[in-house]
Amino acid sequence: MNRWDLRTTVVLMTFDLVSFLKTQRQFSHTTFGPGNRTRGIVDHIRKELREIETATDSFEQMKEFTDVVILALDAMWRLGYTPEEIATAIWTKQHKNTKRRWPDWRNVPSDEAIEHDRSADSGSDLS
Repeated sequence: MNRWDLRTTVVLMTFDLVSFLKTQRQFSHTTFGPGNRTRGIVDHIRKELREIETATDSFEQMKEFTDVVILALDAMWRLGYTPEEIATAIWTKQHKNTKRRWPDWRNVPSDEAIEHDRSADSGSDLS
């Protein structure tokens, strides 16, 4: 079964995170109300993580991970950040991760987190 169609390919080629966040923020505000809902969102993320762990195939896992991503993005605007600030934070964090020292993944069991070497952290933004 092909999970992707031409429409999906076109969306991916033109995906704009900032525009997506603006649309998602409006939907979320209208549907779930205003304000900081950190505890509720964290509760929902925990439920999604359990669904990931019990999913029977990778496509189901991907759908649940997508829910986690959307929930995390929702939490960020509710903390008062603009779509532009959220997109910048994502880019900045990924850039920072690429500069960190990481252990050899072959020496870490696949069911354990691979943590970066914290001895080199400077305590700067987006730790």
